[in-house]
Amino acid sequence: MIVTCPSCGKSIEWEGNDWRPFCSERCKLVDLGAWITEEYKIPGETSNKEESKEENDR
Repeated sequence: MIVTCPSCGKSIEWEGNDWRPFCSERCKLVDLGAWITEEYKIPGETSNKEESKEENDR
């Protein structure tokens, strides 16, 4: 099965790909870095822990 790398858009074979759904370790790490730096976020309500942190930062 051919899939598209979610990071770079390259077409890759799913079977036998150690980095799937990515085409390479580089694309996997680029995606991980985006999550770590909060470029990607999952929408939802702010938790009490986050609210108290924001108040302490003021």
